[in-house]
Amino acid sequence: MIESADRIANVQEYYFSKKLAEIAQRRKNGEEIINLGVGSPDLPPHPSVVKALNKSSKKTSNHGYQPYRGIPEFREAYVAWYFKTYGVVVNPTTEIISLMGSKEGVMHLSMAYINPGDIVLVPNPGYPTYGAAAKIAGADVRTYPFREDKPGWPDLSGFSEEELNRTKMFWINYPHMPTGQLATPELFENLVGLAQKHGFLLCHDNPYNGILNEKPLSIFSVKEAAEIGVELNSLSKIYNMAGWRVGCMIAGESIINTVLKFKTNVDSGMFKPTQLAAAKALQLEGSWMKELNETYRRRREIARQIFKEIGCAPEGDQGGLFVWARIPEDFADAEMLSEELLNKHQVFIAPGHIFGDRGAKHLRLSLCATDAVLAEAQNRLKNRKR
Repeated sequence: MIESADRIANVQEYYFSKKLAEIAQRRKNGEEIINLGVGSPDLPPHPSVVKALNKSSKKTSNHGYQPYRGIPEFREAYVAWYFKTYGVVVNPTTEIISLMGSKEGVMHLSMAYINPGDIVLVPNPGYPTYGAAAKIAGADVRTYPFREDKPGWPDLSGFSEEELNRTKMFWINYPHMPTGQLATPELFENLVGLAQKHGFLLCHDNPYNGILNEKPLSIFSVKEAAEIGVELNSLSKIYNMAGWRVGCMIAGESIINTVLKFKTNVDSGMFKPTQLAAAKALQLEGSWMKELNETYRRRREIARQIFKEIGCAPEGDQGGLFVWARIPEDFADAEMLSEELLNKHQVFIAPGHIFGDRGAKHLRLSLCATDAVLAEAQNRLKNRKR
């Protein structure tokens, strides 16, 4: 048997890759499982976006290789959206590149900037890909918890000045996944100041901003972020385009050029009709987000009732596509409760341990299911007996 590369020796297959395969097989065997574990929007993109894709895909000239940075129409639409949403000015020629989803950007940044042994700080709980990509690049991955006195603020009290000075990359994500914690201007100013002081790259993964969040924020609202900041954005969640794999990276020109050294060697640009359709989405009126948030707000109330049925308590003021809740004290860990719900009631809710050991006492419920599906899940869990 040929051995795998050392760089993936300590990297596990993504939890949802295996779990979704299991659920698919069980459904094939006749189980009517309700999946409330994954944040894949069930709603479609706006009809005008689909129409733009169909129209542009019929043009023969649109099927060739495209610019690595993204076509001008896409970049210009995105920077216009950034100004409208955040009041941030971005140069469409030098400070933005297209991405096949923000997840791609996590790997690009890791491979472009991390040397073996560099310290990379990732949140716990947090999106597993930050740590996985850093490990593949050879980083010394360290996790940080969040402060109890200031919800959503990274707690760096466990790190020495020497460790912070050795840090190459610091990952943040607001609205935070999985907890839903929201950012504030004060928080971003504090983090930008830390990045300047210690000389690390501050990477903000920003795919949920605007979903159940009345005050969307960009790290570039802090002017000093231009030299040390990177922001990843995506149309997956806010425009219901998860399978389209389209997003962008915003950063200063030198950072963009560094990332391009890696990116240009691993892909050949994004399908032009996808980019043109994405540009159409970015130009939608504000009523789109208002209607989307009304849907998610209604679903969130049902989700909270589901958690009430199983004795879980949602924590804090949450934004984004999920509800994060603490499990009852009589359960040793969330995985045990998650498996019970799946096996006894055919309802899957993600266990928090997959986002880090500090999530071991929590469940994460996705709002990407219709009201009727959520109501059926609630009905199955009513009067649940252990």
